[in-house]
Amino acid sequence: MPTHPARDGTLLAHRAVGDGPPPVCLPGGPMRAAAYLGDLGGLSAHRRLVPADPRGTGASQTPRDPATYRCDRLVADVEALREHLGPDRTDVLAHCAGADLAVLWAARHPHRVGRLVLVTPSPVAVGIEVGADARLATARLRAREPWFPAAYAALEEVVAGRTARVRWEAIAPLLHGRWDEAVRALDAAGAEEKNAEAAAVYGSVGAYDPEATRTALGALPVPALLLAGEVGLNSPPPPMAEYAGLFPRAGLRVLPGARHFPWLDDPARFRAAVAPFLGRAVVRGRGADQ
Repeated sequence: MPTHPARDGTLLAHRAVGDGPPPVCLPGGPMRAAAYLGDLGGLSAHRRLVPADPRGTGASQTPRDPATYRCDRLVADVEALREHLGPDRTDVLAHCAGADLAVLWAARHPHRVGRLVLVTPSPVAVGIEVGADARLATARLRAREPWFPAAYAALEEVVAGRTARVRWEAIAPLLHGRWDEAVRALDAAGAEEKNAEAAAVYGSVGAYDPEATRTALGALPVPALLLAGEVGLNSPPPPMAEYAGLFPRAGLRVLPGARHFPWLDDPARFRAAVAPFLGRAVVRGRGADQ
């Protein structure tokens, strides 16, 4: 797996899938290795994808200083990858908590941004809260599923702050479009692919300045696309519409029937939403071996 050095010397891993100019792909978790992104439902047939393992996950080295796991400090790692790949500007596709990192990078390096695709994004970095009522209302759209009673009861405990008694695995089906053997394996792999120590630091005190980030995004003159799942528990459509409104040139696509991993729920629909937006960009700058 190709590696490149971060500013502090930590070797960071990435891979390349497909052909053409890349969007850098930032995984969620937070701090989960990028393997679960796969080829994003076949999106690699349209663009070269560059999924990046955050430091301390997957094939990337563990840093000497655990404080560098904080989201705002990881911005330098995104920029190091862009410099390694070579273009003056790069597109970025980010999932879940990876979107917090993506918008911090865009706010700090607006002249390096091509296009932004935020897939069922976390809105923590911009100070948008997904309230308990929104989560519960979204969950109730799946009331006919056989696993729903246990999942909904666990979710009620979570939104009420009573997490000590929660069976977290009971909530997992709400995040997926189906709950078969393959999806169970994907969900179970999340615990192994995620760096729990790093995740605890990722959003720690000082990581975010929502007001400053919102101001920066309001002046960002590049296209952005936000994708929400119609029944996505983490990123319901109403707060995602608020999020899209922070950008001067953003669109929101709500994918029917999709949840938190829309490229798995309906790959064709996901590709149809993202591929035309990314297009076949012309990239300036040197190339880098992958």
